[in-house]
Amino acid sequence: MDDRGGSFVAVRRISQSFERGNTCHSTSAEVVSGSTAWLGRGLSCVCVQSRECDARPSFDLTPSQEECLQRLQNRIEIAYDSSIPEHQEALRALWNAAFPEEELRGLISEQWKEMGWQGKDPSTDFRGGGFISLENLLFFARNFPKSFKDLLWKQEGDRSVWEYPFAVAGVNITFMLIQMLDLEAVKPRTIVGAVFLKFLSENESAFDLLYCITFKLMDHQWLAMRASYMDFNTVMKATRRQLERELLLEDITRLEDLPSYSLLTR
Repeated sequence: MDDRGGSFVAVRRISQSFERGNTCHSTSAEVVSGSTAWLGRGLSCVCVQSRECDARPSFDLTPSQEECLQRLQNRIEIAYDSSIPEHQEALRALWNAAFPEEELRGLISEQWKEMGWQGKDPSTDFRGGGFISLENLLFFARNFPKSFKDLLWKQEGDRSVWEYPFAVAGVNITFMLIQMLDLEAVKPRTIVGAVFLKFLSENESAFDLLYCITFKLMDHQWLAMRASYMDFNTVMKATRRQLERELLLEDITRLEDLPSYSLLTR
C-alpha cells in the first residue's frame, strides 16, 4: 500500500525453537522508522520501513510450515468483494454479532456508522485489509464476545470524548499485523515473523487469535496513554513495540502464553 495523505475521521464515544510443529491444525527485526499508510479516508497504520542497506535474514521452513504460510497468504490476497455472496453473509454475520437485537436494513446503510465504519458502505473501508480483516472481526466477535462488545461500546476505563472508530481501527490492526509479521514474503525475514510461523504451524487460527490479542492490547495502551483520536498513530506504534517484545519472550510456547492474552479473558 502506498503512503498517502488523508483526513482523519473520529467517532464520538457511544454511551453504552522454530522447527516445532509439523502439521497444520484447524482449530524482529528492529523498527527503523514508522511510515503512515492511510486506509480509505480514515485511520493511519504504522508500517515498518527498512533501510536499503539492511541485510534481512530469512528463515527456512519445513514443508508443513510452508503450507500453513501459503494458506494464510491466500487469505490475505482476497479482496473484499460486495458482489460475492460469501462476503455479503460474513458482513451480515458481523452485524448480527454486534447488534443481535437490531435488524440491519441493508448492506449499504447509515447503521454501519454505529460500529465505527466511516460511511454507510463498509466495503470502502476494507481496501486496506481485504476480506481477512472482516474475518478477523468476525472471529473476535464469535470467540471473545465480551471483549468484542467491551471495545465496540468502549465500556472499560476513562474514555476520551472523541474515540477511535472501532471497525476501522480493526482493519488497521489487520494491516499492521501483516506488515509486522512480514506475511507477504516467501519466508519470514524477521525473528518475530519466524516465531509467529511456529505458532501458525500449531494452530491455523493463530493469526485471528493474535488479532484479538492485539486489538485488546491496543485499547489497553489507548487507555494507559489517555489518548484521543489524534493519538491513534502513536498508540499503534506503542502497541506494535509491546507485541514484538512479548512474542520474543523466552517462555512463550503458544499465543495464550503472551502476557497480553490475559486482557482478552478478564
